[in-house]
Amino acid sequence: MLRIAVQSKGRLYEDTMALLAEADIKVRKSERSLLVRANDFPIEILYLRDDDIPQTVAQGVADLGIVGENEFMERGEKADIVKRLGFSKCRLSLAIPKGEQYDGHQWFEGKTIATSYPNILRQYLTQQNVNANIHVITGSVEIAPGIALADAIFDIVSSGSTLITNNLKEVEVVVQSEALLIATPNLDEEKQEVLQELLFRLEAVKEAEHRKYVMMNVPVDKVDEVLKVLPGIKSPTVMPLADKEWCSIHTVLERKRFWEIIGQLKEAGAQGILVLPIEKMII
Repeated sequence: MLRIAVQSKGRLYEDTMALLAEADIKVRKSERSLLVRANDFPIEILYLRDDDIPQTVAQGVADLGIVGENEFMERGEKADIVKRLGFSKCRLSLAIPKGEQYDGHQWFEGKTIATSYPNILRQYLTQQNVNANIHVITGSVEIAPGIALADAIFDIVSSGSTLITNNLKEVEVVVQSEALLIATPNLDEEKQEVLQELLFRLEAVKEAEHRKYVMMNVPVDKVDEVLKVLPGIKSPTVMPLADKEWCSIHTVLERKRFWEIIGQLKEAGAQGILVLPIEKMII
């Protein structure tokens, strides 16, 4: 049985539970319990605050944790990064009042910066040879300049809308962050086996997210031309139809090149193109 520490609420919680559900690992959240077992997989979920997850995993209270890279870096706990999960992406950035003219890192010399991430900020300022005052604050960091509590902020940025609302502008991106799967060092053999099965399922889900299953009808005399366009994983499937002058081609396309390739297929003679989502994909 693996115990996984997960954020108890918020966007990271929602993204995590959606990923587990896609991997056919179903967990019901209980308002009365912080520890809940999955129905059909040997794991149990421990719901915690995000900033408690790194220490919980490092100390072995939980075997695994799903946590934002920003929190993992800030806490500096000794745990292994098993996998980058690719969701809940954000960045840690320095922002200053919109009316200020910014001419580089030296703008922050002697200034006061409000943040919930003092360790990451301190390391960054040291690297840039900047001497600034760090004011640690929890909660709404972005309001600090507006109430004269600080000259600038160092905080999470996703869309940037919160900065605009508070009349701030982003001037330096310090850390790019995403959800991480972390583990206690030296898991025993039994838990390693469960972890590998979990990773297998997660990888199948993540691979499917980036691809589409495509079927099309193609005149027999256009097959070679269409096949030249297709960058399938291996050789596309070509099947005869009732009309001997036509055949059906099935393949998988990368989502990022989808529209570009669809246009080329039509020009090459493909018709009746059907595009389907892929639930799982094992390579």
